[in-house]
Amino acid sequence: MSQQQLDELSPQEQKKLQELMEKDAKSERKLTGPWAWLVAALAAAMVVLYFYGAGVAALSTQYHLGIYVLITFVLVFLLYPAGSRGAHAGLSIISAALLALLAGCFVIYDSPTTLYQQFTLFKETWEYDGLSVALEQDADKLHYVLLLTLPFAALMLPLDQWLSRRNSNSPTASDVVLALMVAGTVLYWISQFEALNYRAGAENEVDMLVSVVGLLLSLEICRRVLGWSITLIGVGMIAFALFGPYLPELFAHRGFRFERLATALFLTTNGVFGVMANVLATYVILFIFFGAFLQKSGAGKFFIDLPLAMAGRSTGGPAKVAVISSALFGSVSGSAIANTVSSGAFTIPMMKRAGFKPHVAGAIEPAASIGGMFLPPIMGAGGFLMAELTGTPYSTIMILSIGPAILYFLAVYCMVHFEAKKHGLVGVQDEEIPHWKTVFKSGWYYALPLVIITVLLLAGRSAGNSAFWATLSCIAVSWVNKETRMGPKQIWEAIQVGARNTLIVGATIGVIGVIVGTISLTGMGLKFSDLIISMAGDSLLLALVLVAIASLVLGMGVPVTAAYLIVAVLAVPALGEFGVSAIAAHMIVYWLSQDSNITPPVCVAAYAGAAIAGSDPWKTGWTSFKFAKMLYVMPLLFAYVPAMLLDGTTLEIITAFTSATLGTLAFGAFAMGYLRRKTHWHEWLLLGAGTLLLYWPTFISDIAGLALVALVWWLQREGGATPAVHHSNAH
Repeated sequence: MSQQQLDELSPQEQKKLQELMEKDAKSERKLTGPWAWLVAALAAAMVVLYFYGAGVAALSTQYHLGIYVLITFVLVFLLYPAGSRGAHAGLSIISAALLALLAGCFVIYDSPTTLYQQFTLFKETWEYDGLSVALEQDADKLHYVLLLTLPFAALMLPLDQWLSRRNSNSPTASDVVLALMVAGTVLYWISQFEALNYRAGAENEVDMLVSVVGLLLSLEICRRVLGWSITLIGVGMIAFALFGPYLPELFAHRGFRFERLATALFLTTNGVFGVMANVLATYVILFIFFGAFLQKSGAGKFFIDLPLAMAGRSTGGPAKVAVISSALFGSVSGSAIANTVSSGAFTIPMMKRAGFKPHVAGAIEPAASIGGMFLPPIMGAGGFLMAELTGTPYSTIMILSIGPAILYFLAVYCMVHFEAKKHGLVGVQDEEIPHWKTVFKSGWYYALPLVIITVLLLAGRSAGNSAFWATLSCIAVSWVNKETRMGPKQIWEAIQVGARNTLIVGATIGVIGVIVGTISLTGMGLKFSDLIISMAGDSLLLALVLVAIASLVLGMGVPVTAAYLIVAVLAVPALGEFGVSAIAAHMIVYWLSQDSNITPPVCVAAYAGAAIAGSDPWKTGWTSFKFAKMLYVMPLLFAYVPAMLLDGTTLEIITAFTSATLGTLAFGAFAMGYLRRKTHWHEWLLLGAGTLLLYWPTFISDIAGLALVALVWWLQREGGATPAVHHSNAH
């Protein structure tokens, strides 16, 4: 969202939007001086290093994963404040305890190994003989380590408070201590990578100490950026792993000692450095960098101007502009919230001027923006995760996703059309809007990076390498127009924006690693699958409903990518038992995981739309849900019509997509209760039956469905009273 567009909002709307963006992720500090230079240097190092790895020479595993996690974790501690005053005080004490532990390792004891052995002995004596015996026989010098926390806390608490008061935009002393500590744990993982693989399952004392500290700090990183909801899920999963024997029979397992759990989750590639970190470092951050460079090249304006020229004058034009521009923005942003804010800043006020009610204008943009998560070439982190989890090339995932994504946008487009017809809303009546061919001729080259990335992916290049060349092409493209040329200053700004945009998704690494690693360790995935199968009986439809509920509930607390990954690990095996192919099962879960963006009570994308529209967030959320109903239709088609994912003969695939297209057109009218005029209840039921028949991919059902829709069309031949036409002005 540009500053100019922000300034056009009222102060209340700006404040509300700021609060919403902070709810999605806490706001960063505005660093100055040496701290700003340090953060900028780390951000630039991340971008340069990973572009080098993608375009010149691949990095070995420990550096590929380790450096990404290292820079992300350190940047989070420097850029994101601890939160409330209580959180500040708590973290001052935690950093004091960590400093005392460090002093204990090298001052009180001669090595971390000696300290840890003494602590283990003390703990075992306590477990078998009680605390008093342990204190008497095996306390040794451990109490000195504990007492050392007091002077460190006496130093850290006032120092942190003084630094916060002096400059709230600079890191506190405890932030710096925690950043150094977490950097130490990650550097240990990098340096010991091969040795850790050899001694997996027989970790030494230092391994255990490092993994406990690293695991706890990775949870704190998530809390700072994304708040308590997702962090508490991670804490709950750790508790689930620790107290397995005491759980009800359905969830019971043998349980794990905390050290065993910490080493499994932090030191192996099944936890913090697991599938999420791998997908982010290999694919996602490079595509986020690409998005930042593309935006800087001037493509953003073209992505608004072209849809405005194409659809601006048609019925409900501004809303159709929102749908098309969301498709263009979404194909590169892969984030529904970023998409809503970037294109919504322009389209939502325009929809309101065209006569759309504020809550409808605020709802259409997020409903359309979700489609960006399905539309190639960039489908958000979930698309890359799917490639990793299924072992399918990302280029194949892209090809499979094009048809369903187009159907999603077609559905929203049709609903918008019928909504505008219902209320007599016409397009922008402004002679200044040029013809779309003129706009395309003057800016077609902005689409070149998208073409390049798509062609390279389909030609078999790796996703990272494709992103590398496409990013370089953004710089070349920017030089066509004198106003958008990217010099060193603009390239530096794009690097900074790109690196910071990776932090919100990067902060989830720790918690996602904990959740996925715990599910794997405890065998919870198989139990959850059994639970779905037993509850659903023989009904695939009931199984899909259960997966949808699980996705929605989980989506209330965690970002959509995390919700997808967790539900995929838990539910895909269950869907496989019903005969659904692995790729279809993943697509079902991926589509269903997006509903938390627009379904109340937690619907951040819809709330962002409401903030820009100045409408009631709750009402906007439900209206957005109405426009995004295809989220629930497509998973049903994936389950029952394999040809929707190109699994079948050429005739079956053509039939499936023809049926789905006709069904989607009818579904738009059915969902809005309008065809040539508002539908009566019997016409609405006929439209519903026609929609169902059209979606079923056989020639006979299509003919029957078309006949029912044609009957409703004929019944509405009088046209009914046309609402008063509302004209819009572009300015």
